Amino acid sequence: MSPSRNSILCPNCRKLISLDEPACPYCGLLRPGIHETAGKLQSIFFAFGPVKTIIAINIVFFVLSLALFPRGVFMGGSPFSFLSPSSQSLLLLGATGTLPIFEYGRVWTLVSASFLHGGILHLGFNMMAFYQLGPFVLREFGIHRFVNIYILTGFIGFAASVLAGVHFTIGASASVCGLIGAIIYFGKSRGGSYGEAIFKQALGWVIGLVIFGFIFSGINNWAHGGGLAAGILFAWLMGYNDRKQETAWTKLLAYACIVASAGILLWAAVSALIIRFSS
Repeated sequence: MSPSRNSILCPNCRKLISLDEPACPYCGLLRPGIHETAGKLQSIFFAFGPVKTIIAINIVFFVLSLALFPRGVFMGGSPFSFLSPSSQSLLLLGATGTLPIFEYGRVWTLVSASFLHGGILHLGFNMMAFYQLGPFVLREFGIHRFVNIYILTGFIGFAASVLAGVHFTIGASASVCGLIGAIIYFGKSRGGSYGEAIFKQALGWVIGLVIFGFIFSGINNWAHGGGLAAGILFAWLMGYNDRKQETAWTKLLAYACIVASAGILLWAAVSALIIRFSS
């Protein structure tokens, strides 16, 4: 190996190799340089862990949605309306649906809507479910596939609901359903007593979602169904740790999702603040 070429430790086998090797000569890992770059980006974006980071972002945007138009956030007759941000706040921060997309051309809200909630109970239920499901998917699929599943299933779930004519919608539940879909695929694919137990537990979550969707009005069942189906699809396409190693392209897709989401959320927050305080 020429001393003038940059060298790295292969992220898989930890042998010294050239940065621009198309594949590791020792273990065969494709594009090890991309894996190395992805590892550095991971330490920047997820210094506190992806599950805690996503929960923190949801909380920050909930507080911001209350602060934009604070009047009336304590009003309402049902527990679900307690600490509820106004529709104007949610629209400014990136709620999605046929109204924001077709009336205002805000296609980017298909991403931002996953980080907004309509009340403290809405936020609490979604984050508790995410806190239970997220670590499992993170462990079994790896951080990059976890990111892809969470962000892309939310996008697809909301896209499905827009196509179904849902007027105005928000919440992390489409992405949470995407995690459930990935767990369903994992349990069924892995098999054995462990896989079967995981599969049955995930089906229990689905049954609960269906019952919840029929009992309470205003539940976006289209987003739930779209997220669930997308989770199964992405889990099948990308695989999981027991069956398939994370690829360089999976990592690139994850960081594209992270950068796009960060840019959209930053734009949503800044533009909402400018509109609110310039009027």
